[in-house]
Amino acid sequence: MTQTAVITGATSGIGAEFARQLAQRGYDLVLTGRNTERLESTAADLARDYSVKTEWIAADLATREGVDAVADRVQKPDVGLLVNNAGYGLKNDFARNELQAEIDHLNVLVGAPLQLSHAALNAMQSNGGGRIINVASVAGFIPRGTYSAAKAWVINFSRWANLYYRGRGITVTAVCPGFVHTEFHARMEMDKSLYPKWMWLNADRVVREALADAFAGKGVSVPSKRYRVLAAVGSRAPQALVARLAGRGR
Repeated sequence: MTQTAVITGATSGIGAEFARQLAQRGYDLVLTGRNTERLESTAADLARDYSVKTEWIAADLATREGVDAVADRVQKPDVGLLVNNAGYGLKNDFARNELQAEIDHLNVLVGAPLQLSHAALNAMQSNGGGRIINVASVAGFIPRGTYSAAKAWVINFSRWANLYYRGRGITVTAVCPGFVHTEFHARMEMDKSLYPKWMWLNADRVVREALADAFAGKGVSVPSKRYRVLAAVGSRAPQALVARLAGRGR
């Protein structure tokens, strides 16, 4: 039976690239996002280009209703892979942001992956196994605001879940990219020129390396050697120094 992959935040950037590369591998797709028009268009394009079945769910993962709608689909027996990719950053620091904006941010970055992983793990244990890919960030290795804190949770959770559930045929991988050429930074109104060109990766490379690591059963994937080095430094160097260096681009 052809397996189905559920991908959150699937209409742009890393999520769209996951959809494309998984379609190339023959997966049927369930795409989720907030923009109905983009979902419909993306699903139609992938079905045409790769001869796979596609469907979509319009859902706001900051809300319980949105996450519930996706969780219901994740629990179906055809789902063999879940990609928790949806996410965004906030422009200001924690104290300057509205509290509700921070709560919504936490719901999308932590609450949604938690609930969807819970649904997937229970279903996959009954259906003979599967894979979960959680898109985190190298920011999870450094102290820099609530985005970094949320991604640190994703990394730690994925490491543990991969160890705990691998004996039951389920792998869980945290993918930790650095700066990637997507819409993510434009939405934050970030000046990309503040960061050197060598720090930027393309989404196709990030996803290609992420899938290779996920299918190899790794708990953490850090695409590119340069970011593996930076992640190691971020984890081991004095945290006050790391925080100071990480904050220079703001």
